[in-house]
Amino acid sequence: MFRTKRFLIFLFVSLVMATAATAQVVGPNASVPATAPDRALAQSLLGISPPITIERVEEGVPGWTVYDARGLAGYIGSTWEIAASVGYSGRPLEVLIAISPEAVITGAKLVRHNEPVLTLGISEEDIAHYVSGFAGHDLRKPFKEVEADLPDVISRATVSTGVIRDGILRTARTLSAGRGLIDIGGGVDRLTWHPAVWSDLIETGGLAEGRLSMEDASKVFAKAKVAIKPGDGDFLHLWAGLADPPTVGQNLLGQQEYTAAIGGLAPEETALLVISSGLYSHRGTRWRRSGVFDRLTLVQGDTRLQPSAESYHMVKRLRIEGAPEVKEISLFQLPAEIDPLLPFTIEVRATRSGENGDEIATVVKTDYSLPEAYRTAPPAEPEPLWRRAWQEDRLSIAITGAMLVALMLLFLAQEWVTHRPKLWRGLRLSFLAVTLVVLGWGLGGQLSIVQVVAFLHSLLNGFRWETFLIEPVIFMLWGFVALGLLFWGRGVYCGWLCPFGALQELLNAVAVKLHIKQIEVPQALHERLWILKYTAFVGIVALSFYSMHDALVVAEIEPFKTAMSMRMMRAWPFVLFVVALLVAGLFIERFYCRYLCPLGAALAIPSKFKIFDWLHRRPQCGRECRLCETKCTVGAIDRVGRINPNECVLCLRCQVIMNDDAQCPVLKRRVRTQTPTTPAQTSRD
Repeated sequence: MFRTKRFLIFLFVSLVMATAATAQVVGPNASVPATAPDRALAQSLLGISPPITIERVEEGVPGWTVYDARGLAGYIGSTWEIAASVGYSGRPLEVLIAISPEAVITGAKLVRHNEPVLTLGISEEDIAHYVSGFAGHDLRKPFKEVEADLPDVISRATVSTGVIRDGILRTARTLSAGRGLIDIGGGVDRLTWHPAVWSDLIETGGLAEGRLSMEDASKVFAKAKVAIKPGDGDFLHLWAGLADPPTVGQNLLGQQEYTAAIGGLAPEETALLVISSGLYSHRGTRWRRSGVFDRLTLVQGDTRLQPSAESYHMVKRLRIEGAPEVKEISLFQLPAEIDPLLPFTIEVRATRSGENGDEIATVVKTDYSLPEAYRTAPPAEPEPLWRRAWQEDRLSIAITGAMLVALMLLFLAQEWVTHRPKLWRGLRLSFLAVTLVVLGWGLGGQLSIVQVVAFLHSLLNGFRWETFLIEPVIFMLWGFVALGLLFWGRGVYCGWLCPFGALQELLNAVAVKLHIKQIEVPQALHERLWILKYTAFVGIVALSFYSMHDALVVAEIEPFKTAMSMRMMRAWPFVLFVVALLVAGLFIERFYCRYLCPLGAALAIPSKFKIFDWLHRRPQCGRECRLCETKCTVGAIDRVGRINPNECVLCLRCQVIMNDDAQCPVLKRRVRTQTPTTPAQTSRD
């Protein structure tokens, strides 16, 4: 028997390594391109009419730009390409999203997934109804959850629908920002005002400063027709900065002038304030004839802007305390092509005629960047889906946590509990009832082989904690089971926390009460039937690397989705399968757990490495007494009295028998030998 287990472990590891090697070519590690939309899909998502042109965009945020007869119709992006949305299956969960030029989601379509709950038992219409529910969301406004009239089977699929929701919103937001439809960074603070003096603005960077002294100018223009005499003054002293922040503009110009200058700006426009003193003018006079301030240039990236006369607003004097004597004050309206949040440079070109008639020129410039003090904080990133789930599921988390703590205390108090048969029986049946009703049907806390497959794929495809944290109850159960495998083995989950296992055992307890005859499976057949669940487990894992969809179909050998997640709301073949298993369990306790459960097989393999042995045996067990073997309801004790950790569900029945002098033959014999003799017996002797 144990050689068979070692062989199965070796077979499993070999298959996983082989399929993982194959996966390098065709599996999740391969480069999976995004699904490209065709004209029909673009027409449907954007609600437009032919002719339709679709252009692929690779630079920046990748996606597709769509045009119709009127011009730009919108943009389409993929959640897989932009947000790297991966479902619980560990494979891409891809939704194509369309947004209008006004930054409104116009449509969404799920085009690729391998989600267990979305694969079987749910119609395409139900899925389309959920995904299309995001249409109409304005990305410039906070997203408000819409309580859609969803089928219960979808509304209970919190992991899959949560990943879809998060992928749609993150992709749409990123795509809109990449196309310049929304601003996801901070902005210019146009509301906050603090009193300030001139030195405050210089120190905080509200005004940038540049200077060319008379001494330096005399050297630059040494060969000019009209010489410049060196001295201590300024040829040009330049200050420049955005006037939009009230702390800058209102303090410099005063309330009335500031309101008049800023009030007429469009939402995407800003105002540049240029102040100068010295011999040279930053404005000059030619702008009156040409309509362009040719001496002044604003440089930002590849953009070079010379302000026009229409954008000019003259300011006569500064109102701020501590301002120096200045010669000229100019306020210019900047167009939307100048991003106020990015650095730019103000250049003033100074010229003189040379002795030979040529032109001598120099540039006085100042570099400006809007200080953080005059920016609004960027909008908070949408809260991670997993964090939101943990905040909203506090009651579920508390209930699950209480159950796990109670179970751990029960195991730690195992000796005390198993010395009290009635207490043990009451605790076990009560805990199984809570597991079934509260954890299973109430909280959806049913683990599955699909989650094991998803975990294995995530290790190969880039592990992400967020995917598994989306469902708090499932995450807590797996965390507890992982520790339990080290301390107690698979029985921590299979015997106490599995809702379907609890359902089988409770129904069997009722069957025994009704005197339904129990079938004893011969030991030889019993051990050979174990092969079924190990084969199912290895087959599902191996098949998942070839086709996740096919693996999920085979994983329907698990009745958990039908009985627990969907509460029997499935097609009749699935329901009939569950009923058949439960009927079999009336005659053979935990029939499914014993012979068919791939999850039990998956948990049995690491159970071989548990570091404690909490279940006691006596030398007489299996040699002089086989009572525990016959009473074990899952056949986990062999003929020589050994407990097989791969099959034990840790029900503690054998420990109760061992500690009960009314049941255990060894204890009965001890009681008889230790009973003192009576006086009558002594006289007869």
